[in-house]
Amino acid sequence: MATKKSSVLTPQSIDFLRNYINLPAPTGFECRLPNGEKTGQQLWLEYIKQYADDFFVDTYGTAVGVINPKEEYKIVIEAHADEISWFVHYITKDGYIYLRRNGGSDHQIAPSKRVNIHTAKGIVKAVFGWPAIHVREPGKEETPSMKNIFLDCGCKSDKELEKLGVHVGCVVTYEDEFMILNNNFFVGRALDNRMGGFMIAQVARMIKEKKTKLPFGLYLVNSVQEEVGLNGAKMIANNIKPACAIVTDVTHDTQTPMMNKIQSGDIACGKGPALTYGPAVHNILLDQIIQTANKNKIPFQREVASRSTGTDTDAFAYSGNGIASALISLPLRYMHTTVESVHRDDVESVIKLIYETLRGIKKNQTFNYL
Repeated sequence: MATKKSSVLTPQSIDFLRNYINLPAPTGFECRLPNGEKTGQQLWLEYIKQYADDFFVDTYGTAVGVINPKEEYKIVIEAHADEISWFVHYITKDGYIYLRRNGGSDHQIAPSKRVNIHTAKGIVKAVFGWPAIHVREPGKEETPSMKNIFLDCGCKSDKELEKLGVHVGCVVTYEDEFMILNNNFFVGRALDNRMGGFMIAQVARMIKEKKTKLPFGLYLVNSVQEEVGLNGAKMIANNIKPACAIVTDVTHDTQTPMMNKIQSGDIACGKGPALTYGPAVHNILLDQIIQTANKNKIPFQREVASRSTGTDTDAFAYSGNGIASALISLPLRYMHTTVESVHRDDVESVIKLIYETLRGIKKNQTFNYL
């Protein structure tokens, strides 16, 4: 499919995005799957190396590319690498598999989906089975729940599954892949938040291609285990100890049917990134991002997080003695499904906004209120 010409999104960057989305990186397995299968996190690290001066991976798999590693003054731009998934939890004698969530996996979308079970012997294909409409009694139909959704591998017994390498604890991912709708919407599973990893990687690419000189060390962080408690961000924030952190994640587009604007705000795909107000967001840094957007005519929207943002912003903000943090969110439709969708214009705007904000940060800039 042809793509729009852009200085931010190139055919090469879209190819990287496609490959990045299609590779699995389930929570807890971002850097390593049991059969040695390549993960999205591994591809991201390979990609970022061409634009960074240094890199490292921490104990649990958070990957970091560093520009100007010798500078003592440090800035972080961050996304999270993990995707929601499932764990094999219980196998019946006749070979059916029941699951537990790994992150916020939605049981209601599961029936009839195809999945990959990642085992030490390789990928085992399976489907979420569901009774046909013909045999469901009208008025007494069951809805999908964690009690009744199950996987069918085409095996007749638990022993047959065991021979394939399937056991309790195997991680399971959807096999849905990347596509583009109407040349405008990027669609796939794990856009939450592999889009963030893609966008900060494109910021690094722009810095390199434009030969931009930054007066600080820039740490491009792709954190693990956000979906189960912001765990990777908590660890890496204590490791790097930056002066400030600009976090990018996704937020809900509220324009589609069945969305509640009173509950979730008025956010639309195609109208620019959403900037969050809330206790974890440092107002001085947020003001600087807003001024940057206005100066560069980058469209943006506003939203509110009353107690916490629910993103890695919280982990950075409250790490150690506190890190000035802000959240730039990409509007997304159908979160935690296999057809998550974002508008390409918003993707470009997030990349531009982070890049231009970094250009405006001075060496040893402080974020103190006094």
